[in-house]
Amino acid sequence: MKWNKIRLSPPQILVFGFAFIIMVGTILLMLPLSNMSGHALPFVDALFTATSSTCVTGLVVRDTGLDFTIFGQIVIMSLIQIGGLGFMTMATLFSLVLKRKISLKDRLLLQESLNQNSMEGIVRLIRKVLKYSLVIELCAAIIFAIRWSADMPVGKAVYFGIFHAISMFNNAGFDLFGHYQSLMGYVGDPWINLTTMVLIITGGLGFIVLSDLISYRTNPKLSLQSKVVLSMTVALLTLGTLIIFIFELTNPKTLESLDWGSKIWGAMFQSVTSRTAGANTLDISSLRQATQFFIMILMFIGASPGSTGGGIKTTTFSVLLGAVIAMVRGREDVVLFHYRLAQERIFKAVTITMVALFLIIAVTMTLAATEEGSFLSIMFETTSAFGTVGLSMGLTPHLTSFGKLLICLTMFAGRLGLLTLAYALGPKKSRELYRHPEGKMFLG
Repeated sequence: MKWNKIRLSPPQILVFGFAFIIMVGTILLMLPLSNMSGHALPFVDALFTATSSTCVTGLVVRDTGLDFTIFGQIVIMSLIQIGGLGFMTMATLFSLVLKRKISLKDRLLLQESLNQNSMEGIVRLIRKVLKYSLVIELCAAIIFAIRWSADMPVGKAVYFGIFHAISMFNNAGFDLFGHYQSLMGYVGDPWINLTTMVLIITGGLGFIVLSDLISYRTNPKLSLQSKVVLSMTVALLTLGTLIIFIFELTNPKTLESLDWGSKIWGAMFQSVTSRTAGANTLDISSLRQATQFFIMILMFIGASPGSTGGGIKTTTFSVLLGAVIAMVRGREDVVLFHYRLAQERIFKAVTITMVALFLIIAVTMTLAATEEGSFLSIMFETTSAFGTVGLSMGLTPHLTSFGKLLICLTMFAGRLGLLTLAYALGPKKSRELYRHPEGKMFLG
């Protein structure tokens, strides 16, 4: 990794690095070797697929299981792994294997890519990230392979197991079952549901939290981030399961026709996958509008920092919620788990949320003017792209070339993070030499 000779900031290197990976993937997916038709895939479709794979989103304009050859599917799987763990993490893996020294510039890049506040122990964290990821994916692949060996040849079951383990742990949501059906054929299957949910949750917690949990037996102390992430994750998963179950219980197109076990699995699975992954066991287009809108809220919140998921992140939502509670109670400080948060954290949470809202509104309004579809389906697709979720109401395959490119940019912004893009593309930060006088105005 020779970043030292390049005069780019860490955010700029991350942006250009991800863009480079996407372009390489686009070229590979355009090859006739990648497509079942034997012809070159159109550039826009190849770019969309490469972007969705690298940004671990899962929105598709081509059927992954039917339109791509084994080679094309392996390209997609590789892009998911690189995009989920981060290209700097993968580059560090090669450096560690080749026993090369990790430079200060590399450590700064790793700090930026994992959204950490300090470089302390960053290489040690990367080792844990790689080890945990590979072990979790391997275990899940074995479980999937054993289960699917009852439905298909063993060789195909093993291949399906590896692909879906990587896809679900990295919260990508790509599947190989064809006809855009995802996992709807396994709505009541406890092995598939439980294994997939564990993959999605562990991939979406963030590697810092995952490390804290694994070392909890020897060091029974959780960091503030782990406490916030775990509590918010449990709250959102529980609330999501209840609301989806209640709203869809009498819907004949989703839960009503299922047995009680499948009803519970279906509601629980959709709650888990709506925040980060994009796989589904219920038909998203058949859900009630109230459920679809609630899923949009879950997609907007997303996963946790330093994870394979997108959205504004659970910690950002927790800070905003804490700020509201503090204001309602007339307190000056935002306190979470007996820790006072600095104002800079609160400003950052507000900034991330507002910029995300502006982006979703702008993209939704633009697509509403250029695409054919209901306003709710357009906003749903836009939110799914920003949150790198991948759930779809069926609009994505029918987008125009302009719509596909706009969704590509939205996925790219959602994966890298809006502040990272702003730091990379904006002017260099200058030091403030003075402060303006304080003004007062009425609010509310």
